[in-house]
Amino acid sequence: MKSRTIGRTLTDPRKYEPLLAIRNEREYDAAVARLNELVDEVGDKPRDPRYRFIETLSVLIEAYDEKHHKIPDASGVELLKFLMDRHELSQGDLPEVGSQGVVSEILRGKRELNVRQIQALSRRFHLPVAAFFSELQPKREAV
Repeated sequence: MKSRTIGRTLTDPRKYEPLLAIRNEREYDAAVARLNELVDEVGDKPRDPRYRFIETLSVLIEAYDEKHHKIPDASGVELLKFLMDRHELSQGDLPEVGSQGVVSEILRGKRELNVRQIQALSRRFHLPVAAFFSELQPKREAV
């Protein structure tokens, strides 16, 4: 995308709106949809001018998530189930993890998530890799 096109895009208030603070679920859903579109278009190309837009939008979504969608302490598989439910995904919607059969085995506990799958899920859901390794971390004691 040429910088002139980006300039036009960023001066259009309808395109700029997602960079405002997210105030409710409707805005959250719109921001997540926009982020998913951009990630599909840009991928992992940090030199693409839209990459910074993706980073900024991710920060806004994460801030809203932290306040309104607390992710419980859970195993990697429990977290994956939670994310699939939250984003209304089926087993077939996770090609970065593997085939529908592989995803099914992971969800049933027949297989464990491997490092490649965890990295892919981390990128897709904009979560730290450590979130999927929670079962390896010591449990926090209640104070």
